[in-house]
Amino acid sequence: MQPSIQFLKPVDAARQLGVSTKALRLYEQRGLVTPGRTSAGWRTYGPDDMARGREIVALRALGLSLGDIGRVLAGEVWQLEPVLAAHQLALEGRIEGAAEAIQRIAALRTDLAAGRRPSVDDLTLALGAGSPPGVAFDLPWPWGGERFELDRVRRLTFIVGPLGSGKTRLAMRLAEVLPNAVFLGLDRLDDDGAAALARIDAEPVLRAQIDRALAWLIEDGAVHSNALLALLAGLYAPGASVVVVDMVEQGLDHATQEAMIAYLRRGDDGIPPLFLMTRSSAMLDLGAVGPGEAILFCPANHSPPTLVAPYPGAAGYEALASCLASPEVRARTAGVVVVRPEVA
Repeated sequence: MQPSIQFLKPVDAARQLGVSTKALRLYEQRGLVTPGRTSAGWRTYGPDDMARGREIVALRALGLSLGDIGRVLAGEVWQLEPVLAAHQLALEGRIEGAAEAIQRIAALRTDLAAGRRPSVDDLTLALGAGSPPGVAFDLPWPWGGERFELDRVRRLTFIVGPLGSGKTRLAMRLAEVLPNAVFLGLDRLDDDGAAALARIDAEPVLRAQIDRALAWLIEDGAVHSNALLALLAGLYAPGASVVVVDMVEQGLDHATQEAMIAYLRRGDDGIPPLFLMTRSSAMLDLGAVGPGEAILFCPANHSPPTLVAPYPGAAGYEALASCLASPEVRARTAGVVVVRPEVA
């Protein structure tokens, strides 16, 4: 007996592919996948649609824009060459780093065999090689000086909390204590981003980086704006080991936010690890958080910030989710601030 062909609802198809339903809808809008329809008009994803979806997800993971993916799927496979070359370089860099770590550990073992005791610095360097350093400090007001510790700095760390929760003070403190960190505040938008625009015009290397990023973002649905340029100029801060961004979605529309987070997830080598303050569900889709990412939640009652796993039922998940809203809803509360008296 011939087995029946399975057709999936969007939510089930998204779950199997490991993406959000919003991503599926975007793939459809860009003509990359064309799901079937039931007699009632509901979308359904059959085996061919799912196979195409898996191709899209795999190519997305390589860092291709949706425009690039469309061309690859149409037969322009040479679009893959620069992406594969970049991944090869990244892998070779990891191999070199691992080889150096192995040499340091071997040297320590030789010292131990000869009766020489390694220093703490030597042990830290050898055993912690390749791991981003963590951070620890006493929390500023409005907390009571509790100790805050983060085991390591991820590629993307989102900072979320309700109004008045202290998330901005946490972000600024992180920028103070992390070596060579840069805080990118909302003043980046002063005079419609005039300072950032002047810097872009004055720095050819920065201009080239931003032009390359813009080409990817606009092809992925982003809208060109001074707010987008100001954000990119801050992300490509020269010499920064970490960039901490205040309300990363500020001034960006829904499509631009989705394109931006996809761009950041592709791991451009010119952008350091990021701490991103946000309350936008377009920037922080809880169903799309992946490896190398973390979420710091600042509770309304000023309990110490905690890491929250992006899964329903995890401690703090419901409170975290309640702080996020679509860009359209966020726009209705733009400019709302909580003013609290300073303590002496």
